[in-house]
Amino acid sequence: MTKKKIFIAGGSGFVGAVLSPYLHHAGYDITIADTCWFGEHAPRGITLMKLDLFDLKIEQLKGYDTVIFLAGLSNDPMAEYAPSGNFIYNTALPAYIGFIAREAGVKRVIFASSCSVYGYTHNKTYTEIDEAVCNYPYGVSKLQGECVLTSLQTEDFSVICLRQGTISGYSPRMRLDLAINTMMKNAMLKHEITVSNPKIWRPILGLKDLCKAYHLAIDSKPSINGIFNIASFNNTIGELAQQLKNILEKKYNTLIKITDKNIQDYRNYKVSWQKAQEVLWYNPAQTEADIIEDLLENIDKFNDFKNPKYYNIEVFKNIKTKY
Repeated sequence: MTKKKIFIAGGSGFVGAVLSPYLHHAGYDITIADTCWFGEHAPRGITLMKLDLFDLKIEQLKGYDTVIFLAGLSNDPMAEYAPSGNFIYNTALPAYIGFIAREAGVKRVIFASSCSVYGYTHNKTYTEIDEAVCNYPYGVSKLQGECVLTSLQTEDFSVICLRQGTISGYSPRMRLDLAINTMMKNAMLKHEITVSNPKIWRPILGLKDLCKAYHLAIDSKPSINGIFNIASFNNTIGELAQQLKNILEKKYNTLIKITDKNIQDYRNYKVSWQKAQEVLWYNPAQTEADIIEDLLENIDKFNDFKNPKYYNIEVFKNIKTKY
């Protein structure tokens, strides 16, 4: 049986460095294309094309069954540092990749969107049919990326947009600027967890659950399209901090304090993934304890906590490119 061929645009970053080997071990033929801003993280057996994705040609995508788009600017600090680049890489680039994929005969594109599109919400669990209103560059660009890709959808070209929660966990291309990852770094470095506002809600997504979601999306029926919320669980920032404090204090027999800065956050949302459960058969399994254990098991690989390579905005500021 011929292996299904998967092309991952932006597959050498935090998510791609975990997702690409997961899909490779699952039996897919994987190719990564990436500018490699954050290093080259292609495991053995996976082809890495180092290039600007705007230079990708239709001919290079022929023969692939699915294109996964993980590229672009990946968080609010990067988007606010380079607003024009944010819209180039998060809106124009997925439009271009989606268009040439369709022209090449690819059957499906899966877009890494974000729950940030929901912006600031009140005490409600949001579904995909609720209005997405965000007033900040990152969320706006992700919403526009969804719109341009879904406009390309045809009977023979499926588009699935996965609105990802805040991703946390260990990756060979490590990041320490993500919710649980950041809290754990501060707890280990300073014996203190600093939170901007403990009442703010976030949907948290473990990397193992994320891989499961993409696997299910790849294997779903050709007729399945649309937008799907993906998360492992919803929690407040304060609850996350308290659970992390409890786990680390017990493990290391030390005291960790929680400091509340009481700063208003413009992002507050919790989401439902019921649609993904019903359509894609997505059933998340990871808990906060699972994610923390994953981080602790690998901590020797990233314990230089102050190294700028673990912070996307610090790497991005040093990239000599037009944006």
